[in-house]
Amino acid sequence: MDLLTVNDRAGDYPPSFYAHAATPLPRFPAPQGTITCDVAVVGGGFTGLSTAWHLAERGYDVVLLEAQRVGFGASGRNGGQVGQGQRLEQDELEAMVGRDRARALWEIANQSVDLVREVAARDEVHARFHPGVIHAAHRARYVPEYRAYAEKLQTEYGYDRIRALDREEMQGLVASPAYHGGTLDMGAGHIDPLELALGLARLAQAAGARIFENAKVAALTQGDPAELTTETAEITARHVVLACNGYLGGLEPRVAARVMPINNYVVATAPLGPERQEQIIRGNHAVADSKFVVNYFRFSDDHRLLFGGTESYGYRFPKDIRAKVRGPLAEIFPQLADVELTHGWGGTLGITMNRMPHFERLAGNMLSLSGYSGHGVAMATLAGQIAAETIAGQAERFDLMASVPTPRFPGGVAMRWPLLVLAMVWFSLRDKL
Repeated sequence: MDLLTVNDRAGDYPPSFYAHAATPLPRFPAPQGTITCDVAVVGGGFTGLSTAWHLAERGYDVVLLEAQRVGFGASGRNGGQVGQGQRLEQDELEAMVGRDRARALWEIANQSVDLVREVAARDEVHARFHPGVIHAAHRARYVPEYRAYAEKLQTEYGYDRIRALDREEMQGLVASPAYHGGTLDMGAGHIDPLELALGLARLAQAAGARIFENAKVAALTQGDPAELTTETAEITARHVVLACNGYLGGLEPRVAARVMPINNYVVATAPLGPERQEQIIRGNHAVADSKFVVNYFRFSDDHRLLFGGTESYGYRFPKDIRAKVRGPLAEIFPQLADVELTHGWGGTLGITMNRMPHFERLAGNMLSLSGYSGHGVAMATLAGQIAAETIAGQAERFDLMASVPTPRFPGGVAMRWPLLVLAMVWFSLRDKL
């Protein structure tokens, strides 16, 4: 099953609110004939576009190959939340890799959010960064854990932009009966993800990168140089960066054993207006809750509630995504049970067993960066900067990220999906009980 086309039409963006509202780019051409370059980047999402931009700024001859349209995949479909920290919390990372490396990983995560803020301020990027992410506890017993973690970041990591919320404060910020407390992180934020991706494409093109669409890589041969084949071109490259995330397919089995595609779904309401927005989420913050199947939501710049969540047990999107997501939306916001939903769309992201990104040097001249596990707006953008500096000979940050162990999925590629479905059913039931 080709996830590039099973749920979407070739060459078209999904029917998302983002695609509806975006400042579009003209189509980039498909590659033709024989092409040589310093670096071939496979994938036109945050990682690939950021890699192409940062390498082209360093003077490298870069070719970016996107199978569909730039920003077509998870980068242009996600909830737009720019989370602070790594996907795992710091106490989990300390247990996994030790305190010193956990602190270094925290610094890298800080740098990723800083980079998104800086990129968003560029004229080429038609998206605003809005500060503030609320992490909401859907069980009262989780509230002390949230408070303790906020205190840990304040006292041990010197991070003073997060604070704990009790039930009363949470109710004042988020007009939902579902939450008992949590944290407010003003160092995190939210942004229109497709506009961010399109802005990165403008930056990469202006720096001299050659961007191609409708350029699915059918074969990749390692070597020095490496060779890549599309339907219309043969590309020879001194270096290769794989930035495919959930759309890797069978191109690189070593990565596929550790990075698995899953689907998630988002809806957009009709515009609710600034007053009603403020009644629902005060302060224009984004929200993500503590469920295993996370509910995440925020408002768009034109005052639509963008609500994501729900689980899916197959690679095909539901026939009626809006109906599928309406249930969780009504559970969190009963007052919006009958609200008009103007858009509903699905997307495919890449997850790992331990939910940490998977960085791997597949050969001396071939890097792979993926598996952001729903935490990729910032980390995937920074990953491109890290890939560029690694090719240029500065591999410290890449090596640190690659040192985090990424287990293979049990049973290999064939069994990873059935086993994940069992886990999702179990945790979904636990969320409900």
